[in-house]
Amino acid sequence: MKRKISVLASMLGAVVFAFGQVQNPECPQNLSIFAEHAKKKDYDAAYEPWKMVYENCPTLHWATYHYGERILKHKIQSDAANKEQYIEMLSGLYETAPKNFPDRYSETGSLIDMALLKHDNKLGSKEEIYDILDKAFKSDKDGFKSPKALYLYFSTLVDLQGEGKKDLQEVFDVYDEVTAKIGEENQELAETIVKYVPKEEEGTLSAKEKQILAAARQNGENYEKISSSIDTKLGKLADCDNLIPLYQKNFEAKQGDPDWLKSAAGKMDEKGCTGDPMFVKLVEALDKIEPSASSKYYLGSLYEEQGDNTKALEFFKQSIDLETDAVKKAQKLTSIASKASKRGQKTTARNYAQQALDVNPANGTPYLIIAHLYASSANECGSTTFEKRAVYWKAAEMARKAGQVDPSLKTKSAQAVSSYMGRAPSKQDIFSSGMSGKTVTFSCWVGGSVKVPNL
Repeated sequence: MKRKISVLASMLGAVVFAFGQVQNPECPQNLSIFAEHAKKKDYDAAYEPWKMVYENCPTLHWATYHYGERILKHKIQSDAANKEQYIEMLSGLYETAPKNFPDRYSETGSLIDMALLKHDNKLGSKEEIYDILDKAFKSDKDGFKSPKALYLYFSTLVDLQGEGKKDLQEVFDVYDEVTAKIGEENQELAETIVKYVPKEEEGTLSAKEKQILAAARQNGENYEKISSSIDTKLGKLADCDNLIPLYQKNFEAKQGDPDWLKSAAGKMDEKGCTGDPMFVKLVEALDKIEPSASSKYYLGSLYEEQGDNTKALEFFKQSIDLETDAVKKAQKLTSIASKASKRGQKTTARNYAQQALDVNPANGTPYLIIAHLYASSANECGSTTFEKRAVYWKAAEMARKAGQVDPSLKTKSAQAVSSYMGRAPSKQDIFSSGMSGKTVTFSCWVGGSVKVPNL
């Protein structure tokens, strides 16, 4: 931080020299004054010289916006009598920053900042806040990276729908886009984490790599929280009682739109509505106009609903073969593994889960599936109670990996590890059995072995 401040100070010094002959010669001097105060977090002292520069020389230096945000946020919190004035100034600062310094500030970021400012200070209507965020999201999804803003965007839309001001279809459309965005961000973070986990386990991470890994995990936790909150906010709006009549209403107009059919069929599959005739219509229409990995997958779900698991698996395999996107292929393999697990097909489930990991090592869900499979097989493995319970160590090992590679699963991973470790042999069990430090080999379908912890 000190180095960054010294660099900025040098840059400001250069600005003072370069702008010695500007139209208002007081601007460079005031720039240096407010910057020095702001670096010391003396924002009250920084305010007047900052205001002079902002109003008279707004294009002098980007530091006017960098420190201006901090100064105004401080004034909003500390000067209640003039709070509205400072809020208005900060909103204006957000609006002008990308115009005066487009290389440093984006319009998307400014729109997000303005929407959050209005929301946090209870200003503006829900419609106004939603429209600002909708513009930001639709114009630049890649640059829309604020977890808080993503949640506010969707949450506000649900509230407006509840007030009769937005259609339910728009809620589902935005839900699909927002959850896809979260998935993309989590995938990028997970790929970063996977890259550094081996070095972390070896203890060879550099200081910079430790920072990168910690930041990726923290961001992953943030996205995990809002993902859960978004699903909670959607709530019963996405149950079968709402989905089916909505899709029945729109089917005639949308049956030629493959994107709509994929989304509708996907949501019905996800929510367990595959037994309704509407799901059949959606899947058949999709497979007719665009035979694809998605249509074959949903046909598999259709046959599965009818109890024909052999036929279902046929279509699931076709879906996997047709899928060219590695992330989507891994998701399909993971889903098939989950379905096989629920049917008690443990070996099949593990095979598909492992295939998913081979395709996308950054996807942690397959590890949780394998962990569950191992834990559910405790009574099948080993000839003694100790050996059977030792399987839980292997299950915990798998569950732990899920949280290591996929930050969005940190909470689920930790809960699973805690549960499995609680069922594994205790220290007293290890002592009584004389197995400390020894290896337990599993002759059941689980295979492999675990080393008993040393006492």
